[in-house]
Amino acid sequence: MHEQTYRERRPAQELAGRLSCVWVQEVTPGSEPYAHRTVPNGGVEIYCKVGSVPQLVGPQTGPTLEVLAPGTTVVGVRFRPGAAPSVLGMPATELVDLAVGADELWGDAALALGERIAASSSPQEAAAMLEGEVLAHALRVAEAPDPIATEAVRHLLPWQVSEVTSLTTSLYISERQLRRRCLAAIGVAPKTLHRMLRFQGFLALAGQREHPSAELALLAAEAGYADQSHLTRESMRLSGLSPRALLLESEINCGPSHDHAASYGPLLRSRPT
Repeated sequence: MHEQTYRERRPAQELAGRLSCVWVQEVTPGSEPYAHRTVPNGGVEIYCKVGSVPQLVGPQTGPTLEVLAPGTTVVGVRFRPGAAPSVLGMPATELVDLAVGADELWGDAALALGERIAASSSPQEAAAMLEGEVLAHALRVAEAPDPIATEAVRHLLPWQVSEVTSLTTSLYISERQLRRRCLAAIGVAPKTLHRMLRFQGFLALAGQREHPSAELALLAAEAGYADQSHLTRESMRLSGLSPRALLLESEINCGPSHDHAASYGPLLRSRPT
């Protein structure tokens, strides 16, 4: 039996415009290894397995699956789509589908951070250390996220637009310029991000149900898909599984032991009432 937890919290106020959440994942010693599936969310993450060097994960365009050994504790921060370059000092296009040691970017500071996290008294303290390091770099770089990309992300949240082409009119920018700025800030084009965020909206809706795998047609409609077949195609592309298989996996592995409120909450609040 898998005995593992995943808990998110909102970031400190100073980082609220850059981070969507700070998270802790733990796999109980003596349990079975846990296969953790991640689907694209448009954000960059920095995470650290306690005892290892922090890792920088760029925006992903497909699913990833990582097996976590019993006794593993991982802490991480997730950037809002478009916010990472203002802290990392590099365009997001250079990080797409990559996972590298944070020491390649921060050098010895990343190694020292990994050592401090390993010596922390609790996972929550470890997560706060990682968050503090991000804040220190944000203050050092002192650069605001691209306002056009930030506004584009706001428009691309689930249930906000049905056609991405309407963004150029809303933002008073050409399609070419919008694409260029989104690629630099987010790492993917607006249409790709729109698909990712709509699927995240579907997952957020599913998380409110006790047995979401039994309500696929309704969830597809509520999430804004043309039909259940449309949802299935997107799920295969973004998660590697059919929506039913993905939700069944979630029902088995997640439930009350997982808390996604910090990242799912803003998506659900963007839904028209």
